[in-house]
Amino acid sequence: MDYEHIIMQIIANSGEARSKSLKASRVAHEGDFEQAAHFLKEAKDNLTAAHKVQTQLIQAEGRGEKTDISILMIHAQDHLMNALTVRELVVELVEEAKARKELEQYVKGLVK
Repeated sequence: MDYEHIIMQIIANSGEARSKSLKASRVAHEGDFEQAAHFLKEAKDNLTAAHKVQTQLIQAEGRGEKTDISILMIHAQDHLMNALTVRELVVELVEEAKARKELEQYVKGLVK
């Protein structure tokens, strides 16, 4: 497998993870926490795949195999770090949405 193809695996998986994380946020705010959990699980799986490729590259370099630092590699690393951060933030947003939903239900019970 060529170097560019390997890098594209990081980009593609990271992009999918970011997209799934944002979908999780949207459905959580609509109250569908089961679907949000599903999207977050898929995002985690994508991040695991991207991280595995990154680790293989790091291990290869550790064995003395030289890798070129290219704009594409920098872009891949940027995508991965962005996707990791977005997922972490969305996990927090989902928890906040759950708490808000519980509070809304509590208040509705008081108002009746």
